[in-house]
This record gives sequence, structure tokens and C-alpha cells, in this order.
Amino acid sequence: MINVSSVRPVLAALTAVLTVATAAACSGGDDKGEASAPAIPVQQEIGPGEGRLNLVVWAGYAENGSNDKTADWVTPFQRATGCRVNAKIADTSDSMVALMKTGRYDGVSASGDASLRLIYGGDVAPVNTGLLANYGDIANYLKNQPYNSLKGQMYGAPHGYGANLLMYRTDKFPLRPTSWNVVWDERSPAAGHIAAYDSPIYIADAALYLKTHRPDLGIKDVYALDRKQFDAAVDLLKKQRPNINQYWHNYLDEVQSFKSGDNHAGTTWQVIANVAKDQKAPVATTLPAEGATGWSDTWMISSKAQNPNCMYRWMNWVTSARVQAQVAQYFGEAPANPKACRFTAAGFCENFQVGDAAFYRRIAFWRTPVADCGDDRGNECLDYEKWAEAWTQIKG
Repeated sequence: MINVSSVRPVLAALTAVLTVATAAACSGGDDKGEASAPAIPVQQEIGPGEGRLNLVVWAGYAENGSNDKTADWVTPFQRATGCRVNAKIADTSDSMVALMKTGRYDGVSASGDASLRLIYGGDVAPVNTGLLANYGDIANYLKNQPYNSLKGQMYGAPHGYGANLLMYRTDKFPLRPTSWNVVWDERSPAAGHIAAYDSPIYIADAALYLKTHRPDLGIKDVYALDRKQFDAAVDLLKKQRPNINQYWHNYLDEVQSFKSGDNHAGTTWQVIANVAKDQKAPVATTLPAEGATGWSDTWMISSKAQNPNCMYRWMNWVTSARVQAQVAQYFGEAPANPKACRFTAAGFCENFQVGDAAFYRRIAFWRTPVADCGDDRGNECLDYEKWAEAWTQIKG
């Protein structure tokens, strides 16, 4: 059973570089109007381990056997490297960003709605992929993506990914829903019993639905919304609000509400469905015809890391095939390293569509919204701050 209880010294010139570069980055881009990040040095070699590693992680990403005796990939890492791991659990991307800004942590398992904020803010450093022993084994469609790289420079080691699926109670929906209209239609049979992810990034879910059902809006990228597109998404969310029973960010809360029957349908992660099923809740998941938003997590190293050699050792450890298999099965996600499938249970990788690039393309992976639309619209798109303001108004 899955248990998800909530379980270098810095380079001499780095501070000076960060001070100057961060000030330049505050303009929001270079003279071409493109997004830019502070010029932070790339580590050139892995030196002796510092003996300690401080991480900010999603629950289930750095298990040491204390939650589940069968789930422990931290203890073997400590024995092999001498790097003692201290893991701080964060339950939202906003929390991860805030914690990384303190400079007290060496690395983070960031999702796409946090990673660009960390890059642009100078909180994480570019990675030397030549020092990542398993980088060649990682699926190519996870590398150099808009959420984990900038201008061809990687800012981390891809870890795992998954879709924000539609979960429904099978006693309420005997037939599998094929569209997200079950959560967006005001007359849905699930009205009043719908669950939605509690984050500004959920605005992208509304945009994804409108991309199919309102083609006149011309939405191509659900994270690059101009004013007209953004307002339409916000309006849809406001219309949905009366039918929402629960906005969740702690997935144990969603497990309980589906188990009790308070929720009938809503956005979810596969790990939540797995836990709910383990607890005998009559639930199933599906990827609707419109596709889905999703998350692709990346191990990123702090620009202020005090233990960078241990962090690089961790990135090499956690992206190895055997450890990827352990984490993926415990958490409920597709491993970034397809070789992990040699060590997973029968059917696991098929269930999570591992290595299926076509499935990957059906998922709009979280990315921090910025003003630069990335096309001929220029800086006409609404950035994350505007998304956050709108989210507060939507929830009321």
C-alpha cells in the first residue's frame, strides 16, 4: 500500500555576480524583450561531499523508511555518499519557491509552475549535464523544455511526470466520462460535488477546456494567455465556483472527500486515486478528450547551495534506474528514466504511459506564466502575479 503521510561553500565571486545579475533580471528581460535570468556560474566538477544535504521536496520524493519500511532510497544514498539528508516537505509550489528564497536549502524537486520563478529570480543555478551520470538515459522529450531550461541551458535533472487526471466515483458515473464538461458544465450531474486544485495554475485547466470548446479565442498555449483569453478562463472559473465542493492542495484531503462521497468528480493525481482505491473508495481516473494539464518535476540546485557536491550526487542517485523505479511506484508517476521499467512491477509502465511521446504531447505541463507570450503578441500575456490576483477573486 502507498503511504503518503505528510510526512560548497559558494563560488568566491557568486554573491557579486548574483547581486548585479538579479538587478538586471528585474527588468523582466533583455533588450529584445525576451525573458532572462541572472548569470550564475555552472559547476565544472563534483568535488568531495560536504556531508550534508538540505532538500525541499514533494511528499514521497525523499523517503527514508520512516513512513513505510519498504520505501527507503535515502538511507542507501547516505551510506554510499556520506551526505546526510534533511528533507523539508512542501505541499505547494508557492511554498517551494518561498523556502528556496531563504537560501537554506541545496535543492528542490520543483514543478513547472515554480521552476521558472526560481530561474528568473536567481534562486537556482544552471546545471552541468555533463556531470549527470544518467542524463543520457532520460527521455528526450523531458529535456530542454520551456519549464526546465532557458535558451538551451538546462536548470536541473528531470525526475518524473504525470497528468492532472479526471477522477470520478464509479457509483455516480457508471460510464466513464469522456470530457472535462463533467466539471465545467453548470448542469453537470456532479454539480456541488466537484473538486478542483487549489492554485492559480488551475486557471490553465479552464483555458485548456476553452481551447477545444471556444476555438474563437485562439488559445494555443494555456500558459500564455492574453487579456481576452485570460478573462474568458477567469469567467469560466467564476461560473464553476458555486459547483465546487472542495479546493484541495493537500492530496490526503481529496482522498478523504472522495472516500466519504462528498466529491463525485474532479481533477486529481494518479497517486491520489491509488490511495483512495487502497482505502476502498469506488473511484477511477481518465484522461478526457481535451487532454489535461500536468506536472513534470525537475531536481534543481540552489544558486546559494552550501552543499552542491552532495546535491549533484543526489541528482545522480535519484535519476538512476533502480531509484527511479522505487520513487515512481511509491508516488504514482512516470519515471523520467525509462530504464526504470526494468525494475517496476508488471504493467506499471504501461499504466503510466512511460516512454509514450504521443501521450506526453496530450499533456500541457505546468509552466510559470510570464508577460512574454512567446509569439508575435509580444508582452501582452498575463504573468503569474496577475494569475494569483485573479485566483483570489475567483475563490472569493
